[in-house]
Amino acid sequence: MLDTRDYNIVVISPKNYFLFTPLLPSIAVRTLNPCSIIQPTQYITQHKSHNVSVIEAEATDIDPTNKTVTFTDNSEIKGATSSTSIKYNYLVYVVGVEVQTFNIPSVKKHAVFMKELQDAERMQCRFMDCLETATFPGQSPEEVDHLLHMVVVSGGPTSVELSGKLHDFLGDDLKSWYPKLAGKVKITLVEALPSMLPMFSKQLISYTKSTFKESKTNILTKMMVKEVKECSVVLQMPNKSIKEVPCGLVVWAAGNKGRKIMQDLMAELPADQTNQHGITVDDSLCMKGAKDIFSIGNCTATSYAPTAQVASQQGAYLARVLHQLAKKDRLEVELQKLESLDVEGDEEKARVQKEIVVTWSKILKIQPKPLHYSHQGTLAYIGSEKAIADLPFMNGNIASGGVAMFLFWRSAYLSTLFSLRNRTLVATDWLKVKLFGRDVSQE
Repeated sequence: MLDTRDYNIVVISPKNYFLFTPLLPSIAVRTLNPCSIIQPTQYITQHKSHNVSVIEAEATDIDPTNKTVTFTDNSEIKGATSSTSIKYNYLVYVVGVEVQTFNIPSVKKHAVFMKELQDAERMQCRFMDCLETATFPGQSPEEVDHLLHMVVVSGGPTSVELSGKLHDFLGDDLKSWYPKLAGKVKITLVEALPSMLPMFSKQLISYTKSTFKESKTNILTKMMVKEVKECSVVLQMPNKSIKEVPCGLVVWAAGNKGRKIMQDLMAELPADQTNQHGITVDDSLCMKGAKDIFSIGNCTATSYAPTAQVASQQGAYLARVLHQLAKKDRLEVELQKLESLDVEGDEEKARVQKEIVVTWSKILKIQPKPLHYSHQGTLAYIGSEKAIADLPFMNGNIASGGVAMFLFWRSAYLSTLFSLRNRTLVATDWLKVKLFGRDVSQE
């Protein structure tokens, strides 16, 4: 954690909370309450030894030459001043990414994303609307089948976990609340690559496929989405033919792209920022071509996977780097004072010169070591109280799946939540669902 005694810290964010994104699929199927996986920014900053300013606003421009950040109040209620700029000594750039739609028509209009809290809540409402509409009197069998077909696009961990959670919702709760519909709900996972979960071993991919087959979840690989319509999704088959598949809900979890503010900043440094996938940084996470700007998370282009695990280690590393820079800045101020001293006498001059040499030596020794990422393993929930895990062990790794890994998955996520408050709320939500089932009511 960054020592707030070293800096006057200002946090600028369009949201006043931190979100634990790995558990978003659980929000979408009402396993967890939205408040359980968010932590107010003020809750974290108020426990710092010195004051940290938190501004709920959206950064709109970064000026690396004049070292300023311009931001705007994006709330519904605005005061007389709703846009301003502040200067910085060091800037930590963690703007994240937005959903990549690959310019496919109507994805934003008709599909549901799975990136922000409101996305999970929107999917929750759309899913329940499909069920309720399917029960409307006089609905034809064809219309019921189309309404109860859920398509999840992408074969990554988020899509797999969401598919597994949807299956659990059907088996655990909908059989009781909607007995006539539960058996008719169909889940299809669509992936353009030859295989799902490319970051896992072939053994675990096969295990996931067999689990999905048992749960009657369809997996369509080597199929590209060409268009998302209001009541269907258009697929390009492996043989290049086009097929339109009726469905009631499309969840889009395929790909990321840089935000406009990131692209604008990179455009100001064309000689150094040439990677289209994100900000290029050096071994100390400093943005190349821009002095005193650091960047972490999935808005950067590094050799590491764009995961929360990587971002967490980058954040801890950068806190250490900034602590060293604060120490270096203090030594440089001390050096300037020593060099400006007007002393008389040989002994006094020799003493000051010695202190200058010692201070210079201390400054030169402050060289941050490159980030060394330590991979802690990869986890994914696949439904039916089963999970898969690829974990490093000594010089190799352990690849396993099943109920034991499900318990490990839960304990790992609990341990990485923001605080005891979040861990208690999530554990309580899991217990409530086990005892009473999920809530299917909606406004």
